[in-house]
Amino acid sequence: MVHSFRIITAALPLLLWGRTLAAQEKPITPAPTANVSTPQLAPLMVTTSPGLLNDWLRDQSTVLQPWDLGGQLRARLEHKEYFATPSQPGAVDFRKTGGNADNTYLLLREKIHLGYFQDWFGAYVEARDSSSTGDERNPNLESDTFDLHQAFLRLCNPSKFPLVAKVGRQELIYGDERLIGPSDWNNIGRVFDAAKLRYEIPGFWVDAFVSRVVIPDDNNFNVSNEYDTFSGIYGSTSVLIPKQETQLYFLARNTENGSPNLQTGALVPLPSPRDIYTVGFRMKSLPKQLHGWDYTAEAAFQFGRFGTVSGTAPKAIVGKSLHQEAYAIHLDGGYTWEHAFGTPRLAVEYNYASGDSNPKDGTHSTFDTLFPSTHKFSGIMDLFSWQNMQDVGLFASIKPLPKLTLITSYRAFWLADTADAFYQGNGTPRTGGTTGGHNGYALNPNYGSYVGSEVDLLANYAIMPYASAEAAFGHFFGGDYVRQSLSKFGSADANYIYLQTNLKF
Repeated sequence: MVHSFRIITAALPLLLWGRTLAAQEKPITPAPTANVSTPQLAPLMVTTSPGLLNDWLRDQSTVLQPWDLGGQLRARLEHKEYFATPSQPGAVDFRKTGGNADNTYLLLREKIHLGYFQDWFGAYVEARDSSSTGDERNPNLESDTFDLHQAFLRLCNPSKFPLVAKVGRQELIYGDERLIGPSDWNNIGRVFDAAKLRYEIPGFWVDAFVSRVVIPDDNNFNVSNEYDTFSGIYGSTSVLIPKQETQLYFLARNTENGSPNLQTGALVPLPSPRDIYTVGFRMKSLPKQLHGWDYTAEAAFQFGRFGTVSGTAPKAIVGKSLHQEAYAIHLDGGYTWEHAFGTPRLAVEYNYASGDSNPKDGTHSTFDTLFPSTHKFSGIMDLFSWQNMQDVGLFASIKPLPKLTLITSYRAFWLADTADAFYQGNGTPRTGGTTGGHNGYALNPNYGSYVGSEVDLLANYAIMPYASAEAAFGHFFGGDYVRQSLSKFGSADANYIYLQTNLKF
């Protein structure tokens, strides 16, 4: 703990300085765009804020209106207790003895970009540098020195012609990012080498895309996984059903046998061979249409094949191919007192994602969560993914000051099937120990399904249009499944604290 407080003390001046410089995360499109009815048009637009520098330049001359020059500085101090720390002895979440009970580190991310957008042509280039100080994880999962983050061309103008193409390295953002998102909370983030075509008219748009996800490789230029192709058709309308956005999608992930050995020591999980097809829908109420009420419903079904793998790169061995049959459901609803002090909101949420009840029956029933922004919907501690789980959540928020937002939540988690694994936030299963040995997260179908609950508290202060500061605390209470899995060593509740500042310039 002394080590933790030293790092916190050393970082506080930077964090306090950032209070006057930080920026809001919510993207704003800097270039002229079509008159759209939903924010989900972002996939074909630039997704960075105009920023302080852009506003100043555009005030100087109308000649500079088509240009987009700016960047982002983000600093986040994280403190974790009883989280797994890769490469450290006893690297298991919630292990009380023999594990690492304290990991405190500072994450820094800097981005700089240059864009040009005229009527029928646009170009955008963005570089990123991600670093970490004091992190005991090895490899360092959130460090990737200066690299290319985005570089794309946009052809055509959606305000003048309904067909738009976007080609190059880019972020993909769809829906609530449960299946496709940039994972911006991560210090590195996620991008794709992709080609995308959009057809758009008032109240309706549809995308067709083909892509390959880029794999972070610290100290080397990042390249995409040539063995992992992700493609799809994603459509949205705000007029089919009044007062709601209705979306349908068909997604295909086709991964070849070379993928598990693509890169030694990859900073993200390398997928096993698979041909998984996802069919789904999402329905979400439009803002301010239901007199304070809001709702979201999403469901997805998967079919195809899933390949097993043993070992890791460069000696991973591809095994049996299984039939894929999985599904996932999300439901939420809330009410906002729009005319009360602080516009308070209460909401409830339910999530379910199937697990594999019998790993030996030739069918793989664990839902493939694809490329999500997990932090946005799984709790601030990032302990879970949308796989083999069900959870119920309660949420409350209030704005006691115009620039201050307070949020609290409670979530309870169960395994959908105890014959399957307890999956991490990055989509990989927790492993270790022996079945029935109470010494790790081996498959233990006879253990209880209740994993535990998480309580989160968060405060965000929007200092200025380009600045925000945020602080949060999360506590995880271990349930029957955790206690039984680790009873040989003892289990402990986990704590998580972070302080974050942002600047968009």
